[in-house]
Order: sequence, then C-alpha cells, then structure tokens
Amino acid sequence: MLSRRTFIERSLSAGVLLGAGNSRWALGQEADLRARNKELVRRYKEAQGTPEAARVASEVFAADYRRLRAGMANLGDNARDQDFPSPGPGLRTAFPDRVDTIEDMIADGDRVGMLFRVTGTHLGNFYGIPATGRTIDILEVGFFKLADGKIVEAWFMADEAGLLQQLGAQLPPRNDGRLIAPPITATGEDGDTVVSRLTATPPTSQEERNKITVARSKSSSPPSDLRAADYTRLRAGFQHLGEFGRATGAGDQTIGRAFPDRRDKVDSLLAEGDKVWMRFRLAGTNVNSIYGLPPTHDRVEVPEVGIMRFVDGAWTEGWYFGDELGLLLQLGVPNALV
Repeated sequence: MLSRRTFIERSLSAGVLLGAGNSRWALGQEADLRARNKELVRRYKEAQGTPEAARVASEVFAADYRRLRAGMANLGDNARDQDFPSPGPGLRTAFPDRVDTIEDMIADGDRVGMLFRVTGTHLGNFYGIPATGRTIDILEVGFFKLADGKIVEAWFMADEAGLLQQLGAQLPPRNDGRLIAPPITATGEDGDTVVSRLTATPPTSQEERNKITVARSKSSSPPSDLRAADYTRLRAGFQHLGEFGRATGAGDQTIGRAFPDRRDKVDSLLAEGDKVWMRFRLAGTNVNSIYGLPPTHDRVEVPEVGIMRFVDGAWTEGWYFGDELGLLLQLGVPNALV
C-alpha cells in the first residue's frame, strides 16, 4: 500500500506533468491559430489584381466586414465629390501594373499585421493627378482583425507623402478650396493605462514582457533604459519631413521639439517571436516649428506604426512609419515636401 506521503508526491508529480502538457497544448493551439490567420490574410493580399480576387474576397471576408481606414485615405478624402476620374478597383486603372509584395507579417490572437510594398507605373488619373508615366515604390501597412476564420476589420496606411514626391505631384486643389485634413479623434489608450493592463497579471512569456517594454515607451514617465545600448532606429516615423528639414538647414526642429506636450495614444499592440508591432497616434499641440514649417499652435493627431525587434529580451531595433500627408494637412501645408 502507498504511504500517504508517497501518494501525495506522485499526485503532485502527475499534476505538474499534466500542467506542462496542457501548457504545451495551449501553445500549440496558439501557434496554429497564428499560422491560419496569417495564411488567410496572405491569401487575400496575393489574390488582389488576379482573376481569383473576387472569389477569394468572398471567402476570406465576413459579411459584415469593415474597412476602418483606406491606405490612401487622405488622397481619397481630398478627391471626394470632385468628379475626378476613378482610379479603379485597387487603384489599378491609375496603376495598371500594380504589384504588392509582402515584406513582413505578425500575428497575435485574433489580429494580424502586414507590411507590404506597392510598385507600379502611373498611367491613369489618380485622385485628380493626371498620368505622369512615373513609377512608384512605396510602403503600406495593414492591421486585420479576424473572427471565425474570416476577416472582420482592416485598417491600412500607405506612404502618401512619399508617393506624391515620387510622382512629382502636388495634392490636387478642390473646387471649394478646402483642405480635407484627418479628424482629431482623441481615441486610443493612454500609455499608462496600457502598462497597467498588461502588468495586472505577471507576464508568462518573453513576448508579453516585450509588449510591456514597448508600452512603457508611451507612458508618462518612460524609463531611460528601455532600449539596448546598441539600439538602432532603422526608420523615423516622419522620414520625409526629417529629410526635408535636414536639406533646408532645419534638421534640429524635430517632431519631439515641435510638440512639447506630446502624449501618444495606443491603438494596438501585437507580439510574435522577437517582434512587437504597435499602432498609435501622435497627439500634441504644435507649439514650435517642425523642420522649418511654422507652428500652428493647433492640436494634431495622426496615426503612426512602430515595428520593434528584441534580442534576448533587449529592445535592439525600431522602425517607424507615420501619416506624413495627414500631418501636413492638419498643419495646412500639404505640398510642403513637393
């Protein structure tokens, strides 16, 4: 007969093994979900512009699918009610040889992020810009929400400022003389709120710890040692504006200096492997000049995306991509870079 002590020890050992088995099963299920979700989004993207596009769209999008933001949102909004020729489905009348190439993807729970490159030749009217014959090569990012094996929401942002520079074109003037700037929404989560939510229970994985580190960068008092000593910023969020400022001798008039009360709001945080993606909103009052552009003393709020890489728990790289045309519209100078 087993002694009481032996029985307890064996029961505890069995419990540990069972717990470890359940943990491995849960991790396996999560990995399978991530793979399925990424494959679904990849299938949608790779079918665009092909004869299979309509059929694939009907299979991957939910009946109540919502596109929260278009990639060319600012150019599209500016062209609304102006009787400009249509750029066509997927802009393929304006860019008939358009090709999208996936650069990177991430999945976390029911969310998928995708970074892709858009190339093509400008051969048709593009939101009021006549064909230039020039080629484009720009980046676009998409965030997707999935449920029951379908895409239910998507949000996109393209490098519209870079696109106008590559075309050598200004924002087409509207008949009413208005500038259609993106709205100030005051939505998103405060960084301190995100940190509190993520640390309410102890993190159980390096991915969760990485998320917390990135969230702290948007808190009211971000620690000075968040990033590794050899941290590299691969791209600035407002890259074209920075290049413009350096070319005009105003390189020290940075975004941080322009918005001394800046407090960004977080919309989304995704972590997978050694990467964290964050979608947030630059928010603040334009008190000082921005790379030579005079201050407006008005509030601004534009989306930005960060892609961060970690090595052994240390934040070693950051890559950022902001809505530069949206910012220029809110400042009232949409053609400053062209």
